[in-house]
Amino acid sequence: MTKKSNIFMYVLSCFLIIFSKTTYAEEKISDSNNFEYATFASGCFWCTQHDFDEVKGVISTTAGYTGGGKINPTYEEVSAGGTGHVESLQVKYDPSQVSYQDLLDFYWHTVDPTRNDGQFCDRGNQYRPVIFYHNQNQKELAEKSKNELISSSKIHPILVEILPATTFYPAEEYHQNYYKKNPLRYKFYRYNCGRDKRLNEIWGRTK
Repeated sequence: MTKKSNIFMYVLSCFLIIFSKTTYAEEKISDSNNFEYATFASGCFWCTQHDFDEVKGVISTTAGYTGGGKINPTYEEVSAGGTGHVESLQVKYDPSQVSYQDLLDFYWHTVDPTRNDGQFCDRGNQYRPVIFYHNQNQKELAEKSKNELISSSKIHPILVEILPATTFYPAEEYHQNYYKKNPLRYKFYRYNCGRDKRLNEIWGRTK
């Protein structure tokens, strides 16, 4: 095989790997157990995971990174900015117990929708709020919920993005269920970040 052929095959294989990962992420809406998937970003994924783990019908959650172009990003790369990725949460849920609409309603009350430069004490594009949809139905429901919130005129501006889901990269193991592994550090961070204070100001929500 010539040098040019080797280069062509290498480029082709890289493209197929990237394409297969992206396609899987976009189509991963359900599995063999009829559980479905949703992906949300609301700032620090430690907090997002803690909040969604309390929802009845949520089977499991995974903290990670999505939305950017960097393959297999690390926490250091994402937190530094520049990768395009957002700290996010992939939610696996049982639609017989909780609907996607229910998850959307819950999501809005865990986020400050008036900001797109970060969330609470965390600033930067990597902490902005995003709803990542996995199919057309999720997209329509997300857009409807956002438009209803805009129409209510109670909170403005509404800056949460609604974007198609792409490859989701699970975060490092020490970030998974951080609130369980390091409860004191987690509570200290969440309190100092002013997350619940701000949510209460917006939504009348307290923990």
